[in-house]
Amino acid sequence: MTAQRSTSRGTGRRPRVVISADCLDRLEALAEGAIQRNPDLADRLLEEIGRARIVPAAKLPPNVVAIGRAVTYRDETTGQETSVTPVYPEDADIARGRISILTPIGVALIGLAEGASLHWDTRDGKRRVLTVLHVAPQGASEGLEA
Repeated sequence: MTAQRSTSRGTGRRPRVVISADCLDRLEALAEGAIQRNPDLADRLLEEIGRARIVPAAKLPPNVVAIGRAVTYRDETTGQETSVTPVYPEDADIARGRISILTPIGVALIGLAEGASLHWDTRDGKRRVLTVLHVAPQGASEGLEA
């Protein structure tokens, strides 16, 4: 089982999560639909939604990870930087860097702002720290629209 826990850099507290109101119902429905297939991931998504500050779409800060916004993050252990775009499951295409929101990394990143760090436990039990480096504006990656 892969588990992740978000934390603010160096404090042990989880960073703020901000989610746009226009995707809230869909995220909740996806989580509820995944309860039978992947209860741990569904619970994690529901937990993130539950602690999120929900804002109107027009008020979602531009530096916050959201559906359709490309994000670059760094693995602080290896220094490797990775860019992905969280999308709804039907739009996922790993070859194009589009990851489903219903993946462990998708759930971990949603709602985090640039500069936020999260603890990530790998499948082999190693703890990593991932840091959000940059969030691109909505649709900036290949003209993607949410």
